[in-house]
Amino acid sequence: MSAKKPSRRVTSADVARESGLSRATVSFVLNDKPNQSIPPATRERVLQAAARLGYVPYAPARTLRSGRSDIVLFVLPPWPQGPAMNRLIDSAAGVLTEAGLTLVTHIHLGGPERLAALNTALAPAAVFGMQPFTRQEQDAMRRAGVGLVLPQPPQDNGLADTPWSSGVGRMQAEHLITRGHRQIAYALPDDPRLAELANSRLDGVTRACAAADLAPPLAAPVPLDADQAARTVSQWRNAAAPPTAVCAYNDEVALALLAGMRAIDLSAPDDLAVIGSDDIAAATFAVPPLTTVALDSGSLGADLAHALQRSLDGEPEDFSTLRPSVHVIERRST
Repeated sequence: MSAKKPSRRVTSADVARESGLSRATVSFVLNDKPNQSIPPATRERVLQAAARLGYVPYAPARTLRSGRSDIVLFVLPPWPQGPAMNRLIDSAAGVLTEAGLTLVTHIHLGGPERLAALNTALAPAAVFGMQPFTRQEQDAMRRAGVGLVLPQPPQDNGLADTPWSSGVGRMQAEHLITRGHRQIAYALPDDPRLAELANSRLDGVTRACAAADLAPPLAAPVPLDADQAARTVSQWRNAAAPPTAVCAYNDEVALALLAGMRAIDLSAPDDLAVIGSDDIAAATFAVPPLTTVALDSGSLGADLAHALQRSLDGEPEDFSTLRPSVHVIERRST
């Protein structure tokens, strides 16, 4: 059996044939050309024919006519995308859609030239990185013709000090310290894709401990497995200065810790206080309910989208000032 040929894209010429009108008239209607006296009945006839055929404007041609694409490209880091990032993207997409823009997300795994090739193919109006781009990446995108690339690269080309990186760890540790804990541990994820972000959060915990004249946190990876988590907890309790509280990289790691503790007849917070991050739905159903750090990523997504709109209109924007509300949701695990 021969392979089925892909369907041909519906063009304005097809709409002209379907409506029985000239291609010029159809083009005026579909492209919403100004200063053209098209009778309402004729306009409706074209639009109905386009709807019957499933006509969709061809993006590259539309870009050439208008001088600007309607695509905004969000470049995401190669992390597993959790609830906080999903809320950010959904909120940003809603704002941009209302503005007539299309949000495209891309998880960036390659080098600067691969990112430049993607931008050449999409011809986006703007590219925004959830981590600042390196100077090499930014230069490559400029060469690909992207007019607006944000945010500006950091001086050291490292992970930016964002609320969802070191700010989370700092807030976790400060919460535990204010409750009298003097020996703190940090539960790292065992997913290598998260190493950079996890180490940044660990740095936030370390800084908070130093500010309170405490020893650096004991850090160890905690797999999402109750038995392995139990072994890590046992090792911590056998340390020369055993921790009384743990900052977990996120809520999933915290839930693994709680399960591991139950497996060796320990409980939170009496034997070991535990705080997570992200406030996933399961956190409220943990045993005990999990204390966590929550980020208002939905509001951040809307703020980013509005700032991108203003930047596209030529208004100067300082994206470094856009920060989500970050706060501790205290439950019974601390």
